[in-house]
Amino acid sequence: MSEHLGEKLILHIPIGGGGIDLDFMTMVMSWVVIGILVALALLFRRSLRQPVEDKPNRVQALLDLTLHFVESQLTSNFASERLARELFPFIGTLFLFVLFSNWISIIPYFESPTKNLNVTFSFALLVFFMSQFYAARMKGVRRYLKGFLEPYAFMLPLNIIGEMARPLSHAFRLFGNMFGGAIMLSIIYSFAFLSFGFPLIVTGFYGLFQGAIQAFVFAILAVAYINVAVET
Repeated sequence: MSEHLGEKLILHIPIGGGGIDLDFMTMVMSWVVIGILVALALLFRRSLRQPVEDKPNRVQALLDLTLHFVESQLTSNFASERLARELFPFIGTLFLFVLFSNWISIIPYFESPTKNLNVTFSFALLVFFMSQFYAARMKGVRRYLKGFLEPYAFMLPLNIIGEMARPLSHAFRLFGNMFGGAIMLSIIYSFAFLSFGFPLIVTGFYGLFQGAIQAFVFAILAVAYINVAVET
């Protein structure tokens, strides 16, 4: 199994004299994750169809408890309550997609989309643009642009480099952990004497526990980057 590590099924779409190369497996797995999330949303929505005055059913009670727990964990560090309310759908969706993208790798022959740097970098860029948008919106464009000249005007290049470094570190942190885990599991599976249940235990631990931790860290860092952009 380890001899195939790093091999990818690339879909080439010719355009003129060049073309576009797409990671076919990553695209398929991303759509599978989206399909799972949409299916779960529709399933839970159907379970919540009851009169408001009725006693909450078990599904609704569980969802309320889970939602409040996730909201308190992900949005408690926002600069204001208003900002937390506005950005919770974005942060929550980001967390769920990364979480299920990490978890899907425990299914045989399924690969995690977050093992691809293009995926993690696209989400990091999304967080970066959101942070800049809210910084300009809450500070005002003039004060936002002036912030790049503080504390001194000659710090402008360093401030810009510092801002651009955040999405890079954000993307590489998740990608490195997920890709490193895939390498570790491939090496473990390559040893025949470890093939009696041990790889399944490691896969379950890494896929579920470590996948949840990495999704949580990614979402918390998104909150931190937005807060830093808004407050400084």
